[in-house]
Amino acid sequence: QVQLVESGGGLVQAGGSLRLSCAASGRSVSTNAMGWFRQPPGKEREFVAAISWNGGRISYADSVKGRCTISRDNRQNTLYLQMDSLKPEDTAVYYCAATARTMLTISDTAYPYWGQGTQVTVSS
Repeated sequence: QVQLVESGGGLVQAGGSLRLSCAASGRSVSTNAMGWFRQPPGKEREFVAAISWNGGRISYADSVKGRCTISRDNRQNTLYLQMDSLKPEDTAVYYCAATARTMLTISDTAYPYWGQGTQVTVSS
């Protein structure tokens, strides 16, 4: 079983940056594609970014493309999301997730493992 724990969320002003981390435990996720999703207040969960098992393929939601960078360190069993030029509409609970496959997917139904989420609030 895989446990995922996110960290790095917080309150930031518009235009600022945050770096989210997701530490995996229980077993290695080095052969698992992983992703970040978010749930804005009052809205459904949405895809943010995904990365294949070795980082060779990456996908971003149009809403964050050019402002966010997903990366992973398989030696540390950790996933990252660097977020720059943050906007108030980026306010959400951000979730880390792991698939049971090597290739990335943007569908949340393909992710059996989820963290508890970390709150990101961007003030205007």
